[in-house]
Parts: sequence; C-alpha cells; structure tokens
Amino acid sequence: MSDLTGRVALVTGASRGIGRDIAYALSSAGASVAVGYHSDRTGAEAVAETIRQEGGRAVAVGGDVSDPQIAVDLVRETEAQLGPLGIVVNNAGINPSRPLDQITAADWDETIRVNLTSAFHVTQAAVPGLRERKWGRIITISSVAAQLGGVIGPHYAASKAGLIGLAHYYAAALAKEGITSNAIAPALIETEMLKSNSAIQPTLIPVGRFGQTHEVSSVVVLLAGNGYITGQTISVNGGWYMS
Repeated sequence: MSDLTGRVALVTGASRGIGRDIAYALSSAGASVAVGYHSDRTGAEAVAETIRQEGGRAVAVGGDVSDPQIAVDLVRETEAQLGPLGIVVNNAGINPSRPLDQITAADWDETIRVNLTSAFHVTQAAVPGLRERKWGRIITISSVAAQLGGVIGPHYAASKAGLIGLAHYYAAALAKEGITSNAIAPALIETEMLKSNSAIQPTLIPVGRFGQTHEVSSVVVLLAGNGYITGQTISVNGGWYMS
C-alpha cells in the first residue's frame, strides 16, 4: 500500500458507502482525512471518530458542495484543521432511479448539480493550492453507467459521463504541474445506495457478484500514491465493461 504520510485528503460524500471506505483506506495509508458530508453529519462524525480511534487524523466537514462558495469553504476548513490539501476525491452523488417516461427536468437538473457540478466546484476550489505546491491528486468517482448507460436513467448516465470528461480535462491541463487527475468507474458495488434499486442484480456482472467497497478504495489509494498515472478511467466493474 502507498505511503501517504503527511498528505491531506478531502473525500466528499464520505459518511457512508464507497466514500466511507475511501476515507478509511486513505487514513490507513497515512493520510489525514476530511470526511465530507451534505446532510448526514452523524455518519460523517462517526467515520472521523473511527479514524481518530485508530490513531489517524480526521475531521468531518459539511455542506452542499454543488454551491461554489460552500466548496471553497470546505477546502479552507480542511486546510485550517489538517493542513495543505493534496488529495481530492470527488465522490458525492445520488442515483435517483426512475422509469424513462417519468424522468423530469427537475430530476435531470438535480442529478447533474449533485453528481457533476459539485465535483467541478470542489476541484476548482482545490486547484490553486495544488498548483502552488506543485503536487496533487484529483480522483473522481464515476460509474460504469458512463460507459454503458447503466440501469438508473439518462440523467445519471450523463452526469457520470461528464465526470470522466472533467477528470480528463484536469489531467491534460495540469500534467506538467505535478498534479494527476483520474476517474474510477465502479459497477454494482454493494452499498446502501445499491440496495435501493430492485433492477440491480449480481447476474448483470460477469464475475457473478457485487463488488465490495474496498475494491474501489484500494484503487483510490493506488492513484493517490502514483504520480505517473493520469488521464485514465479505471474500471472496477467485475468485467461488465471491458475497455
């Protein structure tokens, strides 16, 4: 496992599911972690407390990061409490599943705002500090839905495809400044969010099972510790999409 001792990470959407395991994995690799949340303060505080009990450094930082000022505030709060930010994990998201003929303009707008716009605002808030320090890792959690369309809806697939484009742009723009940017595209990871959609079954996956959160978080740690992988979309999907 990579040694991230001395690094500071901000993980959005880290009060549960994949984000929670990413926070734990980064802490285990030595990073100090800001556990981002929108509404689940109790869950985020529990994640931060678990990290502290295991000897790590962590704080819970809250707010709706689809608001650009709140994104700036979270980056500032992270740095005020933990030190200069180096690792940004854009994980915050929703998956409002609807039948195709029931998806509304409001569903579209909310999904794009929460899944895609929030990642833009957080990254934009963090980039000036990363550039100043000539070191950074931007890691964005997309989905197999960006590659195959998925089973949730066009609003979700479009938001996740946008995240890949966002990650690739930052990779190209910042490659000469010590900053990498990559996306991870998981499929059917066993979380609370997955269980809410009855259309999602392990039979969709060639390996015949749901993925586990640690199988995503281990890739985050890999990317956080590697300065030569950039502009890539790493598929963690049990063979559903083969690139």
